[in-house]
Amino acid sequence: MNEVEFKADPKVAILGAGAIGQLLYHQLFAAGICPYFITRKETLSKQTLTFTSLENKISGSEAQLLSSDTQSHSGDELASTLAGTELIIVCVKAYQVRSAIDAILSRLPKQCHILLLHNGMGPHLEVAKQLSTQGLSVGTTSQGALKLAPWHIQQTGSGSTQFGHVSGSKLPDTLKALLLNAITHSQWCAPILPLLWQKLAINAVINPLTAIEQCRNGDLAAPRYQAMRDEIISELVEVAHADGVELDKLVLTNRINEVIKLTANNFSSMHQDVANKRQTEIEAISGYIIKRAAIHGLTSKANQQLFEQVKNLESHYLS
Repeated sequence: MNEVEFKADPKVAILGAGAIGQLLYHQLFAAGICPYFITRKETLSKQTLTFTSLENKISGSEAQLLSSDTQSHSGDELASTLAGTELIIVCVKAYQVRSAIDAILSRLPKQCHILLLHNGMGPHLEVAKQLSTQGLSVGTTSQGALKLAPWHIQQTGSGSTQFGHVSGSKLPDTLKALLLNAITHSQWCAPILPLLWQKLAINAVINPLTAIEQCRNGDLAAPRYQAMRDEIISELVEVAHADGVELDKLVLTNRINEVIKLTANNFSSMHQDVANKRQTEIEAISGYIIKRAAIHGLTSKANQQLFEQVKNLESHYLS
């Protein structure tokens, strides 16, 4: 057990206790910060967490849990705990962001900063409209983590993490330094949206195709997928340009091919979602490209086709 003093009034919260949310907790904890978790079900309590590092070293720590469900405790209790919070890192699925923010929005401190960290794009536009005085940042990470048990994760890849400002008041320099110090291979980027579009391109090619074809990432290197990969990227570059973000198609294509090669043996998150009959993040990936294309009067036939195919797969197991 790491000997770090537990703060009664934590200033950093992590909304969502999935693999990445817990990984960030352990990284912040190792840097001397004691975040608390905001979850949907658990009542206010403490939970022992276990972490297996890349070097297979096992450590433990204790975190505070707060439920966003006011039925499990009084609304005043939720407001009281949130009162001292300066930063909330949102680590839920893209389709869960809106409801997760809605559950705590009325009790958020005026100067609390929100950081969204999820696959795909889109939720940042919705959340920005909801916030009044709070600032909003977004991030993307290629760090890997695997849940071995509900409160035991193993880090499976170091990866890199990028954060950047989107709207409202900016993240204070002290909190920015805290994040960059705690999270390895992280950087603050201005502007951040071009990086999110680049990550979106990778996800738009790999995720839907591997889910539909039920294959590993590396299989997409086959010549028979080349035309579809090219169409997806071309449409995305055009839509990003209309949104004011310039992307180099050749550089982007080379990067996607590199990721396919580097992760050849991996199954994408969307492949896993479909295999395990879970809701996918297709709305925030292909769906986002389609929506932005429509706004600018553009067509996105390849992305529309993939979107409809994944939705069809979901329809067989989602009620």
